[in-house]
Amino acid sequence: MIPLKPLSKKHQQISASLTLEINAKASALRKEGKDVLSFASGEPNQNTPEAIRNKAIQQINDGPNGYTAAPGLIELRTAVANKLLTDNDLTYAPEQVVISSGAKHALFNALQALCNPGDEIIQIAPYWVSYPEMIKMAGAVPKTLITDKKDNFLPQKESLNALITSKTKAIIINSPSNPTGVVYPNDTLQMIGEVAEAHDLYIISDEIYEKLIYEGTHQSIASLSSALKERTILINGVSKAYAMTGWRIGYSASNPPLAKMMSAIQSHATSNANTIAQHAAIEALEGDQSPIKSFKQSFEKRREMMCSALDDIRGIDYIRPTGAFYVMVDISSFFGKTILNQTIEDSISFCKVFLEEALLAVVPGIAFAADEYIRFSYATDERTIEKGMQRLKVFCEKYA
Repeated sequence: MIPLKPLSKKHQQISASLTLEINAKASALRKEGKDVLSFASGEPNQNTPEAIRNKAIQQINDGPNGYTAAPGLIELRTAVANKLLTDNDLTYAPEQVVISSGAKHALFNALQALCNPGDEIIQIAPYWVSYPEMIKMAGAVPKTLITDKKDNFLPQKESLNALITSKTKAIIINSPSNPTGVVYPNDTLQMIGEVAEAHDLYIISDEIYEKLIYEGTHQSIASLSSALKERTILINGVSKAYAMTGWRIGYSASNPPLAKMMSAIQSHATSNANTIAQHAAIEALEGDQSPIKSFKQSFEKRREMMCSALDDIRGIDYIRPTGAFYVMVDISSFFGKTILNQTIEDSISFCKVFLEEALLAVVPGIAFAADEYIRFSYATDERTIEKGMQRLKVFCEKYA
């Protein structure tokens, strides 16, 4: 056989999901009839509110359902601009908004628009798993700022400055954070803004969990000054707050040249986001917001259930989240122990043993550059949380 030419060098760097093996094992155990509980999902377990679903059905029946402009329906971009003005005190023209196939797609567009080969993008660990891979896909180099639990995993100015070189192009921030649930306070945002201005850096601000804050309030870094707004690409969407993960509607808001470039990139990659979902997203942003308040209340109740249970379990520590719907649990006390003939060396080996013994599927912290931790999601029902925390307690009493 004649050998084929080699594949893309750039994309050979892309890592597969670190959780695939655990998910495969969880599926195998379920096929065996085992009662495996999953705390790995990053999506609300509620259904999309009825008014939003009904709007989609009406649109399907009435049409039109063809292509829209590549950056999205002008009505939806206007709704986003109105939302940013009302909620975030930010003024954007609809032309500065690009509607994408989820916030992940908006992040991808932003990095494609910003990066040249060899540019460096700073990501703050613990970080969302897709940041480094999307940076590499844009031909850039991820540079990781390690944060410390004693600082509540907030970036420190000295450490941030130490990472910056002549190649640094942008900083990605995520508040509220996936995976830590940390909400960046105003002084941290101010510090990041000062550093970005001093070194002429862009800021990519991932605000997808904005509506899910339980202590304090959300502030977008773009709202701190007109100068910071000019260098910020704000990323958000309807997936988390409105239980619309599968509808795939996200958006970016940025200065006009960036918005124009991201629109052009998207026009050749995917064209417009799903037309029917765009119409549903208008209803989400402009319609009755009471279901969103109800979702937040249910997540807050689940957070309290999980944290209260964790307070009662010895052998572990955890980070109390103030936003999003995740809890990071410190399992480093298990490192070096042998359980089920398996030596626990890292978060992956712990998760494998934990799944086999406790029948709980969680995400290993190494996926977020936090190998001493595992991530639980409380975007699930209360009964699952109750059973899962009891299994964790039994596991810890047996092996901690």
